[in-house]
Amino acid sequence: MTALPDWMRPPRAEGWFAEDLDRLPEAPRHTELIDGALVFMMSPQRAWHGRLVTGLTTTLMAQAPAGFEVEREMTIRLDTRNRPEPDLLVTTAEFDGDRTWFAPEDVQLVIEVVSPESAHRDRTVKLRKYAEAGIPHYWCIEDVDGAPVVHVYELDEPTRAYAPAGIFRDTLRRPVPFEINLDLGSLTPPRTT
Repeated sequence: MTALPDWMRPPRAEGWFAEDLDRLPEAPRHTELIDGALVFMMSPQRAWHGRLVTGLTTTLMAQAPAGFEVEREMTIRLDTRNRPEPDLLVTTAEFDGDRTWFAPEDVQLVIEVVSPESAHRDRTVKLRKYAEAGIPHYWCIEDVDGAPVVHVYELDEPTRAYAPAGIFRDTLRRPVPFEINLDLGSLTPPRTT
């Protein structure tokens, strides 16, 4: 049996807390905290995923009006035991170069690009947690034969649950959280057979 490195041992019997992530310099990139458990992305990132996230980042940054910032791979401190890291988020918080997380009340849109190892978390666990935290908009993007398909959700405030707001292929036009117009086909190169 292989011994765990010291940094992987929870600092207390109750497990990990949100503030502990800032004290784990040895942890792999993209370490998240879900229900007090550390979650690592151990598989290599697919080129499709990286290209899509980069394309979305630059396109959304170009369309975002004053008062909105687009950030990638930053955690959201949902509560003391949950600090997930979406692929992208849109925030109304002012830029702070020392920031390591965002508060949910400052996040307007969360975008997750589904990978095989994150599919369950992105489609169910994070969908529920982001809604319970009051984040108004959630996009879950799937790879369908090399093309991005965007499942869009809006928060139903009274129930604190997301309601489906559409499935988008080829183009995506949304009036919220700001006017967004995406040519989805241009975000990733076409797949060659």
